[in-house]
Amino acid sequence: MTFGDQGFPYGPTTAPPDPYAQFAAEQERIRRRRRTRRAVAAGAGVVLVAAIAAGALMMTTGGDDGGEPASAAQPATTTVSASPSGPAVPSVDVGLPSDAPSVLPSLLSRPVIRPEQAFPRTVVRLKDGSRYTRVDLATTTDCARGMSPELAELIEQGEECSRLTAALFTDADRRSQVTVSVLSFARVEDASRVFMMASMDPVTYQVVSLDPPPQAGLPTVPPGSAGVFRRLMTVRSVVFANGQWGDGAETGEAELTAQTEGLLQHVNDTVVAYEDGNTGEE
Repeated sequence: MTFGDQGFPYGPTTAPPDPYAQFAAEQERIRRRRRTRRAVAAGAGVVLVAAIAAGALMMTTGGDDGGEPASAAQPATTTVSASPSGPAVPSVDVGLPSDAPSVLPSLLSRPVIRPEQAFPRTVVRLKDGSRYTRVDLATTTDCARGMSPELAELIEQGEECSRLTAALFTDADRRSQVTVSVLSFARVEDASRVFMMASMDPVTYQVVSLDPPPQAGLPTVPPGSAGVFRRLMTVRSVVFANGQWGDGAETGEAELTAQTEGLLQHVNDTVVAYEDGNTGEE
């Protein structure tokens, strides 16, 4: 079941809760608990940096405070416009890097990755030996339904996203809840715009974390709980990972971070292999 085409998978209830209304309220509580950084000031310039190798545009960040890029690309310019529903969302103009590979058009001509290609297994074992179970999978082409209003408004500056697919994982102890989301676009520029702003302000520009379905037997994370936000960029997709403890605990940050980053890297590698044409699938 999908969270856009057929509705969010909450099981057989007569009045399923609206996760996006809940998210809006939760986002405000998180904002009071966590230090956030505004993306830009009026008239400020932002430089977009990227690394393009082996036919893939890959950008990575270390977390809420951003990461160090690999190589410089064309600058992205920004202006700030008032948003009637919340903080000002900057207008970000992003162009392709001058050293974009010649094979980029052929890579972008491939179909956008499908849910079963992004998340092919229900049980994932990472390189460090840790094991995770996928307890939910949802997908939609109405991407705005699965993200913050600010991120949706940012995406409207370019072409609409092609697909948003999210999976919820838990560790062997069934304590953690990590949502990994693949947000794909037709154009590199649109993916770059999202990655840049999400790297600078991951709380404002984020996708929605999935609540566990009833059959998973996991608790719903208490609203306002602290979490770990990470993201990576491939050729045409931004891969997000949001990690939280199921009981809302604020301890064990290092362990939660390791789990979140491990799952993010695993899914990112899967998306990169597909987008590079290394899987033999179309």
